[in-house]
Order: sequence, then C-alpha cells, then structure tokens
Amino acid sequence: MYHDELPPEVVVAIERVLELKTGPDADPLDVLSHDFSCIEILNGYFPDEASLAHISSVQATLIESQHELEREIQALQEELKQNQDPARMQLIQEMISDLFGQMSRIREKATESEAVVRNITKDIQVLDLAKKNLIHSMTTLKRLQMLANALTQLEDLVKDKKYAEVAQTLDAVKQISASFKQYMSVQRISQIWKRIQDLQGEIRTCLDQDFDALQNSSYLQDPSKSVKPSAIADACLVVDVLGPEVRTHVIERYVAIELKEYRRIFRTNDEAGQLDNISRRFAWFRRLLQTHEVEQGRVFPAEWKVGWHLLAKFSDITRDDIAALLSKASLNVKALLDNLQLAAEFEASMAKKWATPFQEILHVTAAAAHSATPKSITSAFDPHMGVFVDAQDKALADMLAPHRKGRAVVKSPRPSIDGEQTNPEDGEEKAPIVVLPSSMELFYFYRQSLEQCAKLSTGKPLFDLCNLHRKWLRIYAEEVLVNSLKRPAVLVRKSTESGLEVGEIKQACLVINTADYCQATALALEENIRGKINEEFKEKISFQAERDQFVSVISAAIIVLLRELEFACEPAFSAMSRSAWSSLKQVTGQSAYVSDLITAAELAIEPVKPLVEQKKYWKNFMDKAASLILIKFTNALVRSRPLREIGAEQARFRLSIDLQAVKVFLEKMPAEPLESMQSYSRGVKKNTSQLEALLKVISTPVEPAAGFILIYTLSIQDASFSNFQKILDLKGTPRVDQNNLLDSFLTITSTNDELQSTSFLSSLDMDPAPTSQLVGNLAGAGGSRTTLPMPSEASIFSNLTSPGQSGPPTGGSIVDGRVGDQRQVFSDFRRFVARVTSGPQ
Repeated sequence: MYHDELPPEVVVAIERVLELKTGPDADPLDVLSHDFSCIEILNGYFPDEASLAHISSVQATLIESQHELEREIQALQEELKQNQDPARMQLIQEMISDLFGQMSRIREKATESEAVVRNITKDIQVLDLAKKNLIHSMTTLKRLQMLANALTQLEDLVKDKKYAEVAQTLDAVKQISASFKQYMSVQRISQIWKRIQDLQGEIRTCLDQDFDALQNSSYLQDPSKSVKPSAIADACLVVDVLGPEVRTHVIERYVAIELKEYRRIFRTNDEAGQLDNISRRFAWFRRLLQTHEVEQGRVFPAEWKVGWHLLAKFSDITRDDIAALLSKASLNVKALLDNLQLAAEFEASMAKKWATPFQEILHVTAAAAHSATPKSITSAFDPHMGVFVDAQDKALADMLAPHRKGRAVVKSPRPSIDGEQTNPEDGEEKAPIVVLPSSMELFYFYRQSLEQCAKLSTGKPLFDLCNLHRKWLRIYAEEVLVNSLKRPAVLVRKSTESGLEVGEIKQACLVINTADYCQATALALEENIRGKINEEFKEKISFQAERDQFVSVISAAIIVLLRELEFACEPAFSAMSRSAWSSLKQVTGQSAYVSDLITAAELAIEPVKPLVEQKKYWKNFMDKAASLILIKFTNALVRSRPLREIGAEQARFRLSIDLQAVKVFLEKMPAEPLESMQSYSRGVKKNTSQLEALLKVISTPVEPAAGFILIYTLSIQDASFSNFQKILDLKGTPRVDQNNLLDSFLTITSTNDELQSTSFLSSLDMDPAPTSQLVGNLAGAGGSRTTLPMPSEASIFSNLTSPGQSGPPTGGSIVDGRVGDQRQVFSDFRRFVARVTSGPQ
C-alpha cells in the first residue's frame, strides 16, 4: 500500500511511534505524506553546477546513511522477535483478562449504588411532581376565575353597548380562553366555552343592528333610530377583535345595503338600465361614493378599504348588466365605442382617485373576501369588440380602394411620381416625394386605431386588431405596391421594341422606398403592440411574414429596373450580334455599338441612384445590372458566331477593346467609394476576365491541335467535353475537323488530374433567343415574391438558358426559376462512343 493511500490519522500515528520530526527542520526522507519530492531533495544536495563536483562525497554519505538504516532495521527485527515470545504473549493475555474482570465488578457496584440512591430520593421526586402539579392547577384555576370574571364583565358591557370596553375585554377573553382548548372535556370549561361563543353571536347581532341603523338613519332620516358615529367607530374595533371573517361579513352586508337601491333603479328591463343610460350608472355611483366618504364612510377604519369594496361590487353588478344588455342589443360601432369609452374613463377615474390600478383594487378586495378576482367593467365589451375590428376593416378597405384599382399614382395636391411638388402661388419647388403617401396614411391610421383600442382593451380585441393590421399590410404589398409595378394594358411594350421609360424607373424606385419604409415601420408597429398587449398574447405578435413580403416587393421593383435596362441596351446588343467578324480587316478602335450601349446604360442607371433612399438597394441593383450587361454581351457574342480563324485575331482585338470599354464603364458607374463597392468591383473583374479567356481561346488557331488544347486548358481550366465542343461551335470549326480535335482533347485531358470537370462555360447558352429577355423571364415586371440572385461573385453565365435538342448536356435552362431540358451537343452519340472505344484512326 502506498503512503498516499493511508488515512491522515494513521500517518500521524506512525510518525508519533517512530518519533519522526515534523516541520521545516525535519529530514525530507522521514516525511510520510504525499508532499515528498525527490527532485527537491536532489536540488538540496546539488543547488548549482559547481556542487556536482562533490557527487562522490554525497554518494558516500548516502551509502553510509543506507547502511545505518539497515542496521537499525536489523536491530528492530531482533527486538520484534524477542517481543513475540509465546510465554510473554500468554502473560499479557492473562493480565488483560484480569483487567476486564475488574471493570465488570466496578460496573456492578455502580449499578447497585444507583439503585440505592434512587430508592432514597423516590419520595423527594414524588413531592416535586406534586408541587409542580399543584402550581399548574392553581394557575389554571386562577385563569379560569379571571375568564369567568371577564366574561361576566363582558356581558354587562354588551348590554350597555360600550363597544370600546367590549373590544378590550373581548380580546382578553379570547386570549385567556385559548389556553383552555386542551381541557374541553371538562364540563365546566365546556360550558364556559359555549357561553363565550354565544356571547360572540350576541355581539355580532348587536353589531349588525347598529350598522343597519347607521345606514337606515341616512336613508329614512329618522333621528330616533340614529346611531352615533363614535359608537360605530368603536364597533369597528370589536369587529376587528372578532376576526377577519366577521369584518368581511360586515363589509359585504354594508355594501349590499348601499347598492340595493342601485339594483332597483338600474334593472336591465327598465329604461334607466339600458345601454344609452350607462353614464347615469357611473354618475349614481359617484354620488354614492361621495356620500359614503362624507357620512358613513368616516366611521370605518381606513385599512378596511370599504370604498374599494363598494367599487368592486358595483363593478361586478354593472359588468353583468352590461354583458346581458350587449348580448341582446343590435350594436353599431359608435354606440359600442361610446359606452366602452365611458366605462374606461370611469375605471381610470377610480384608479386615479386612489392612486392604484383598477385591476389591483379588484384583486385586493377579492383576496379579502377569499373569492375569485372579478373582471373589470370594460371586459364585458371584449366579446363584442368584433364590431370595432370589422369597422376598422371596412375603413381600411375604403381608404385603400382607390389605390387597389390601378397603379399607385399620386394625384394633386399631393406630389407626383415624376418629381417635385410645386406651390402654384409662389412657384417654389419642394422636396421630391420619397414614399407613396398612401403608405404613410396607412400607418397613421394604424397608429390611431391602435391607440384607441389600447385605451379600451389590451386583451383579445387588441390581438384581433393586430391580425387585421397584418392582413392589410399583405393586401397593400400585393394589390397596391406590386400592382403599381405592372404596366397598363395600353402601355405594354413588345419584346421587339426598345427605348427607355423614365416613368417606369421612377415608379420602381418609389416602390422600393415605400416597401422599405413599410417593412421598417412594421417592425416598430410590432414592438409598439407588444408593449401594450397583455402578457398572454405577447409571444403571438409577429409581423415577420409581412416584412418578408415587402422585401419581396423590393426585389420585384429591382427586376423592373433591370427590365428597363435590358430594353434600353437591346439595340446595341442587336447590332453587336449582327457584326461580321470574319470580314474584319483592320481594327481602329472600339465598335460603334459600344458607345450606344454605354449611353443607353447610363440613361437607365443614373436616374436610379438619387431616387433610392437606402444605398443597400442601390448596390444590389448595380450588382445585378453589371451581371445583366455582361450576360447580354456574351449572348450577343454567341449569336454573332462563327468567329472563324480568318479575321478571328482582329475580331478578338476588337471584342477585347469593346469589353475593356464596357468594363471601365461598369467600374465607374456606381460612383461610390471603393471600400463600399469592393464586392461589386471583384464581380466585374472576375466576369470580364472570364470573357477575356473565352475570347483568347476562340481566337487561337486549331492547328496544331495540341497547342490549341493547351491554350484551352490553361484559359478555361476544365476537362469538360461539352464545353470544348462549345468552343469549336463558336469558332465555326467544320464537323470533320471537330471529331479529330475532340479525340485529341479526350486523350490529352484524360491524363491531367488537375483539371476541373466544369467551368464558367458549363452554363453558356449556345442558342440564345434573338431578343433574349433575361429579366422578363423572371416572373415579369409585376411578379411578386421574386428575388434575383446576387451574381457579382458568380459566373456571368449562371443565369443563361440553354435551348437546343442535340448533343451532351451543356447546362440547364433557367426560366421562371425552373431548370429546363439540357442540350445535347452531338447528334450521333453512338458514332461518338464507337470512335472513343476504337481509338483515333
């Protein structure tokens, strides 16, 4: 067993037996605890490098210590053998046996002595017990006498109705009688206890009579039956002594008598009790409360809160009456809100009067009476607040009806979409409109209805109103904002037309700003409702779906801007697609269509920036616009094929110059600081570099084949058979020559494991439509819930479609977000397989 497995007390005992020293002066080799460290001992022997020279002397000292320990161990072993002598051990055992015998005899003598002492003191113990019982009996009899005297005195005081003395005496009687509960089996005490209970009943009867007399004297004005207020104040002290149940009984009896006349006057089948007289109910109670505070209420202790109990009972009766009337009445929203407003104002006035929330007053009175907390008066209107919500629904429908019928335009005297509002009197120009006024009107209406409803109810009616707000936000997004992006039937532009619609651009920018304003304000509206509504509904309040819908509207508006950009640039790209590159003899500069393209793009892009409030949407639009222009450039290049080797080098130079001009234009177009448009710049550079690589491969001669394939693999960096086929189609390589090139391509790339299986050419469309509308195919101008991808970091070919019905797959057709049929490059796939398996011929 290791030393660290021994208990600490065992280690201490061993150290004591072996007389081992402890402390800082102890020999480290004598330590039995787990703190032993051989490294510290070695450091003690050899504190520095110079001490290593004495290693032989230290070793000799250690050997001498070892020999000394061995001699000591041998001596101890010899001593142990002597102590283990059998005769000596037998002697020790006999001595231990004698010792146990002596202890047994001592124990017997002690027991006998204890019995003698107990016998001597037995009589004394009996006398002590008798004395204790006698003292307790005398004390109990004295208390019983005091109780009887106090009870007799209490009876006399009750007859004289001296309530102040009755309160003190009754309190003393109850305290003394509490000590006799354990003696109820004694007949005399049982009789006294019954007498006390009967006397308390008599006191309660007298109190009821006097409290009734106090109220009757007020109503009947009978001086002969009046009771002095001081006597009632003393009677309240007696009630407190009798207990909280009696206090509750007195208060409820008082409240019932006070409100008896209210029940008679305002019965629901009488005229005074109808809904149109609800204000008279509150006026009647205010008069009652004023009379109570001036007259009867002054005799009650303040801690009784009798006024609160009057209010709670009045609210309970009134709520039940109003609920019954509302269930029978044919309600209109004005009558409902007027009556609800009266009830809410009454509750607010009562809460202000006592500086306590109305619901807390009801809770305190219910706790005192040990009953369920009653509901407020306004809660009777909650089941019928659907009338209010329906009225808000109709008001919203009427307010948005003009905007839902057609495009969301701004009519005089409001600012127009086309720009600024002008004052006809002074001719001064005001700030241009930023968002549609209808959106501000909508949220202003929301705020008004929310504040109105929150003043009346913060429960389910407010939750229903929240759902109504969500419904109309969705309608506004779909039927106002999205519809405003759709072109009227008379203005629908055909795909073959061109030109720029500045009104469409301004309208789309206005929709972007409005949708952004709506989604931001919807978040503030959600937080406002959460702050007002009851806890049970807080977690159910969410406008996230509606905010997402407005973000989708923003995407649809950006699509409209891209559509206008596409139509504006279409003539330039059409001219590019008709270029005869093979007849190009000399390159003197950029093509004529480039200037037209840049001019058209500037006209479509420049108006957007000052009209869009949030710059993040401007950046998003620029990312998509750059991608669109480069995609259209690529499509025009594909449509202008073949780029045969005759004139291919000149064509490449011309196209490179054109592409460089477009690149410079795209890089300068955002007019934003470099750090805020880094992703845009990276996307433009990446996409243009891919086009430059494509032009380089196209202009490279196919002979020698190995050199051409090397240029392809270095520039395109893939081993895709179909992508190589696309390059040959763009070059217009004859079908016979293509077969040999394809065989060589397979042979060379099959041994190069560093090449990828796909590249940016994988999504290149080899048969783009003559008037390809990349934006128009994405759900149209007014399509809702349409979000364009962010192409700045992706390939410029990622959105291209691929029609065609022959050859291996070259990429999917993306139309309306769906992947269409894939194109097959080779018309005779069996012949291709046969050539691959048989090898080149």
